[in-house]
Amino acid sequence: MISIKKLHKSYQMGSNSLHVLKGINFEVEEGELVAIMGSSGSGKSTLLNILGMLDNADEGEYILDQVPIENLDETKAANYRNKFLGFVFQSFNLINYKTALENVSLPLYYQGVKRKERQEVALDYLDRVGLKPWANHLPSELSGGQKQRVAIARAMASKPKVLLADEPTGALDTKTSYEVMELIQKINEEGKTILVVTHEPDIAHMCKRIVMLKDGVIVEDKKVKQVIASADVQ
Repeated sequence: MISIKKLHKSYQMGSNSLHVLKGINFEVEEGELVAIMGSSGSGKSTLLNILGMLDNADEGEYILDQVPIENLDETKAANYRNKFLGFVFQSFNLINYKTALENVSLPLYYQGVKRKERQEVALDYLDRVGLKPWANHLPSELSGGQKQRVAIARAMASKPKVLLADEPTGALDTKTSYEVMELIQKINEEGKTILVVTHEPDIAHMCKRIVMLKDGVIVEDKKVKQVIASADVQ
C-alpha cells in the first residue's frame, strides 16, 4: 500500500540546512495498523506531512497504492489527498459553525457527491462512530471525545485508502483516548490501513507495529502484540 525508499528531506534555516529525514526506507502493507513514534525533532511530523502530500521530499521514492507520488502541484496534491487519504488531527479541525453532519459531509462535497447522497453517507458514518443522535449538534456542543469521533467519521466518509492519524489522542483524557483507539482498532479490523503518529507508548501498543524514529532515521521497526483498547480504565 505504501512504499518509501531512500527518502530525504532538508529545510533551510537561514544560512544553515537542517537535514530532517536521512534516507528513510519504509513499507506498509494493506490493512496494517502502524504506530510512528519519536521524540520532538525525530522527523515523524515531517514523514507524516510527506505521506499526507502536505510536503514534498527532496530525494527518494514514495509510492501509494501503486501510484508514484512525485512532482505534485497543489491542485494535483489536493486531488490525490481527496482520493487516497483520510486525516485525523489532535485538534480535531472541525468547522465550528457547521453541524457534525455537515462536517462529515464536507469531503464528499469536494468529491462532487450530490447533497442527498452526502447526507445519507455522512449519517451512516456518524452512526458507525456512535454519534447519529448528535448529527445536528455543533462542535461546541460536543465533548472532546465526540469531536474526535466526528473527525474520524469525516475522514472515513470519502472511503480513503489510508487513514493518517496525527496524535489523535493527544488532547484527550485516558478513558476517552482508549475509546478513540477502540474505534480505530475496529476500523482497522474492517481492513483499513491506518498510521498513527503518537508519543504515548500505551497508545502505540494498541497498534500492531511500532516504527521508532530518531534523528531522521528509523532505529526500530517491530511487530508487537496488540493491546486491545478498552475504555474501562481504572
